[in-house]
Amino acid sequence: MNPIVKYKKLDARAVVPQYATPGAAAADLCAVLDTPLTLAPMQRALVPTGLAIELPGPACVALVYARSGLSIKHGLCMANGVGVIDSDYRGELRVPMVNLSNEPYTIQPGERVAQLCIAPVWQAAFTPADELTDTARGAGGFGSTGK
Repeated sequence: MNPIVKYKKLDARAVVPQYATPGAAAADLCAVLDTPLTLAPMQRALVPTGLAIELPGPACVALVYARSGLSIKHGLCMANGVGVIDSDYRGELRVPMVNLSNEPYTIQPGERVAQLCIAPVWQAAFTPADELTDTARGAGGFGSTGK
């Protein structure tokens, strides 16, 4: 199933999200900037995309991820790890970025800065319980399943 995601250009320069290859799981989001934006090491910025979207309903979420090339080559990552765009949000998609490298990085107008993935969602019914079922892992936490 390919859900229909409506979009609205809030800026004429906005680029419609596109999948780079037929097997891509996420579509590219591009920066809408008046001038290049330089991020110094450890500096954060909210990068506009000039787009708003309408997801088909609460059974979908839009997830914004860092682009692997920018992160590994230049240290540019999502400041919040993963962006969660709820189905009822209608504002501009903006990408919170951080430069984790030791060198400044300049984002160019129109540059691909993040990836947008549309995924299914289950809203859970949280139910109190006095006991939880046992598992082999149990309460083993960080690093308990390997080295």
